[in-house]
Amino acid sequence: MNIGLIPAKTARMQPQQPALIDIPNDRRISYGELDERVRRLANGLLAGLQVEKGDRVAVLSKNCIEYMELYFACARIGLVLQPLNWRLGTAELARIIEDGEPRALAYAGDFDEVVDALGTQVTIPHWLRFGSDGTYEQLLAGASSEEPAVAASVGDHDPVLILYTGGTTGRSKGALHTHRSLFTGMVNQTVAERVQRDDVYMLTGQMFHIPVVLAMNYMAHGCPVVLINFEARLALEVIQRERVSAFLGVTTMLNWMMAVEDFDRFDLSSLRNIQYGGGPMPRKVVEAALQAFPCTIIQGYGQTEGMTMSFLSQEDHSAAVDGRHSGRLSSCGREAFMTTLRVVDGQGGDVPRDGMTPGEIIVSSEANMVGYWRQPEQTAETLRDGWLRTGDVATWDEASYVYIVDRAKDMIISGGENIFSTQVEAAIHQHPAVLESAVFGIPDDEWGEAVKAVVVLKPGMSATEAELIKAASEHLASYQKPRSVDFVDSLPKAPTGKILKRDLREPYWREHEKNV
Repeated sequence: MNIGLIPAKTARMQPQQPALIDIPNDRRISYGELDERVRRLANGLLAGLQVEKGDRVAVLSKNCIEYMELYFACARIGLVLQPLNWRLGTAELARIIEDGEPRALAYAGDFDEVVDALGTQVTIPHWLRFGSDGTYEQLLAGASSEEPAVAASVGDHDPVLILYTGGTTGRSKGALHTHRSLFTGMVNQTVAERVQRDDVYMLTGQMFHIPVVLAMNYMAHGCPVVLINFEARLALEVIQRERVSAFLGVTTMLNWMMAVEDFDRFDLSSLRNIQYGGGPMPRKVVEAALQAFPCTIIQGYGQTEGMTMSFLSQEDHSAAVDGRHSGRLSSCGREAFMTTLRVVDGQGGDVPRDGMTPGEIIVSSEANMVGYWRQPEQTAETLRDGWLRTGDVATWDEASYVYIVDRAKDMIISGGENIFSTQVEAAIHQHPAVLESAVFGIPDDEWGEAVKAVVVLKPGMSATEAELIKAASEHLASYQKPRSVDFVDSLPKAPTGKILKRDLREPYWREHEKNV
């Protein structure tokens, strides 16, 4: 399977079928047009940039047609795409670029200033700017539209994509996926979402995240994909205008959409299914969503490293709302079609399926990454004996429904974005008055989780909440900064000296559960 050939099939059968509808840039392109541009781009990269199989190509852009063209063109000829999270600061972007060593960086004009700054910090042989007068279009214009010969020898276990899981105080980790791992994830999604050829899919997330593969999966079925940069009213307008039938959104997005003042005036009758991720959805939100949106709802649980791991099905949601197995709304469902999922103890044995005994979720699937880019030790720690260690602590019941109870890696998910507590702590410690800090996620009705910091100050020194948030913000993206800060005399610690974040976090979640 060569992922890059996805648009070619529909281009042969239905060249006029709409492929991509680029709302931010007011552009549309058919499968016939898309496949020709993908061929030209692939040939331009090979001949004009002298790239070779396995070379990386980085992308810095918001959602647009060119971004998807790069996904398919690079995959088709054996290159590895390296999408960059444009929300990160230039220092972190530079570290990620240095890690991947791309031969080229393609970027949108919105990021001219960022690219100028990066140009002083990293060495990249080729820079491709989108736009009618940019070097990207010049590359396509001068390239052949013939099918690149190398495409026939690319696929299956060849690497195709590096997705970075987030910055830490050390090196960012790039999850490396192959054609086969992405395709297996697509099969899982096809079964769970029950994809139909007449679907119209709306991509609400950014294309540097793993959900972009969900959009590519709909394209594998010949469906149009609508690209937006999410805003609640815009999403409703696009669903109505483009007759969107499916999309993925975090709980926050659905809440924002339902809160639009004149929500009821939008024609959403085209919707067939909504998938949400980023954690279980509170029962009251599920009930409101099923009443507000005229379609089924499913939940997907996955990671950048493992794509699609489990699903809480359409029937699970409707049954829970009807009062049958209502507790399952707190679960992330059961293992995906081409995935085996277990919950194990410290010795690797399955914990009892009693809904009470915690263990770590581990996953066996060809949808798993093949490893972390250039980090063999981290890879060996995460991938053991064919099983991906998720770091998520959970219980499971007699019907194999899995319930996440903690995140061993202390990752915070706020508004669908993964935030590593260690990175926020490192930013807080830039303030000279900070002695110790602990960062964790607390319940938030709008964002799912909010970043909370608890800080111990150095003796004789002082700082305010506003000062620490401002200091941290200078080193973080906006969504990563603490929303609140508490000051304490000491932090709870284990005998080993490790800070017990669970003791700090638990009271917030216990109180939240009383009110759900």
